Amino acid sequence: MSPKLQLTIDCAEPERLAAFWAAALGYEVEPPPAPFSTWRAYWLSQGLPEEELGEGDCSDSVIDPHGDGPRIWFQQVPEPKVVKNRLHLDLGVSGGRSVPFATRKERVLAEAARLESLGASRLRTEDSDSTGSFSVVMQDPEGNEFCVH
Repeated sequence: MSPKLQLTIDCAEPERLAAFWAAALGYEVEPPPAPFSTWRAYWLSQGLPEEELGEGDCSDSVIDPHGDGPRIWFQQVPEPKVVKNRLHLDLGVSGGRSVPFATRKERVLAEAARLESLGASRLRTEDSDSTGSFSVVMQDPEGNEFCVH
């Protein structure tokens, strides 16, 4: 049996990042298992102490509604992010090299603007006439780098 992939992202505010990445990826915040109305209620039923659950209803993971992409869990940690990510997400929105460069660039810039409206920030644009590549390097609301290409 092959292992099932889950990405785990350390963060300070799991519910905030779950909401951002659900909107960014077209994912949904993962609903709690039936019959529970919240993840907090589920985890309490499993014996987790209240003090380990933090604030909110513990909605700290997102899933692909079509079941194709990996589950992403946002794990609350006490320390802040201090260095560049060693792993980052790439969001491919341009349509690939068969699409004219101007159209690819327009799509990337439009997606970057949409992500900024959700709370991301733009770090830099990488535009290479010689290779025909165009991308925008961004940060999510907690400073985790990702690329839009």
